[in-house]
Amino acid sequence: MRNLVIEGGHLLEGTITVGGAKNGAVALIPAALLSDEIVTIDNIPNISDIDALVEILEYLGAKVQFEGNKIRIDSRNIQNKEIPESISTKLRASYYFMAALLGKFKKVVMYFPGGCNIGKRPIDQTLKAFSELGATIIEEDNKYTIFAEEIVGNNIYLDMPSVGATINALLTAVKAKGRTIIENAAKEPEIVNVATFLNNMGAKITGAGTSRIIIDGVTNLKGSYIEVIPDRIEAGTYILAGVLMGNNLKIANVIPRHIEALTMKLKQMGASIKINKDSIIVSKTNQLKPVSIKTLGYPGFPTDLQQPMTVVLCMASGQSKIEETIYENRFQNVVYLNKMGASIKIEKNVLKINGPTPLLGQDVESTDLRAGACMILAGLVAKGKTRITKIEHILRGYENIVEKLQAVGAKIEIKE
Repeated sequence: MRNLVIEGGHLLEGTITVGGAKNGAVALIPAALLSDEIVTIDNIPNISDIDALVEILEYLGAKVQFEGNKIRIDSRNIQNKEIPESISTKLRASYYFMAALLGKFKKVVMYFPGGCNIGKRPIDQTLKAFSELGATIIEEDNKYTIFAEEIVGNNIYLDMPSVGATINALLTAVKAKGRTIIENAAKEPEIVNVATFLNNMGAKITGAGTSRIIIDGVTNLKGSYIEVIPDRIEAGTYILAGVLMGNNLKIANVIPRHIEALTMKLKQMGASIKINKDSIIVSKTNQLKPVSIKTLGYPGFPTDLQQPMTVVLCMASGQSKIEETIYENRFQNVVYLNKMGASIKIEKNVLKINGPTPLLGQDVESTDLRAGACMILAGLVAKGKTRITKIEHILRGYENIVEKLQAVGAKIEIKE
């Protein structure tokens, strides 16, 4: 079993370059199946979630070639086979194959997707979109059989602006007959990235990035090229590391407007942060003010940064509050932060964090991807050594995180 061992208290200096967005790449790869030709996706992050998606592609018969961070996908001869539970449950994003295969073949058979255990993650809005587009859905023992005589455009109103459901509706509707309108769509930058990719293939999509997306169906999609946007959650995680332990730490390859909800909160706290055109420079700040945060869909404060942000709030003078509105089980990191010396109380879906509290290195657990990032940040600022178990969660979503932190002065290593 592999562990992460961190010796805290070391300043971080130099440059960390942000990789491609995990949440964009994991949707772009299944979207490639919709093309009738060969597509290329650049700036693919080196994370285990990508390996799991490629396994599904190759299982279906696609030809996949990697050149560095570039992937070339030829799905002209794929077979529409049942996707078994053994590979569908490796990650949440496997359900994008549901939409891509339904859109291409009008039928898909696969098992319920996997992913982090951060609370109820139903796919009811995705299934609602499939149904509105004319599909019949049969569920039996976690296996879904979804089929349609014809995919027909329709008006889809999402009960909540779900990123996954918005992308799945897009993927299914691009080859539908007629016009589809998605109302109350999610607005995340990754959705714009996917829509751009599909439009590059010849799709007719307008409104991506707004709450109303219009898709006019087409019969064929050609080959195309897309570059994955920079990962705003990775960028935010390293910015938070800089607030804790940075000495003019530069976070490069950033789109600042994508993380304004975070940087505005940090400025409110009095953090030393300089925003440039495509980079952000951060230094350790000793006198931080408490703040209140509420997680929301984009452009609100991202739920994926809630857990890492908690470490910074432990350093603020006074009581901070975080209200988690997206996932009800996203406080699993709190017990380990309190074990390290934090003073955090959970009241339903609200955290009350009293600070500043010095943290001491302990044996802790990465219960999910972003909780793992939280534990790394806690280890960087804590006195002594922190040992993190279940690090596979972290490696799923952060490209070369150990090497990137080591390069700027962190004492962090993977031990067997």
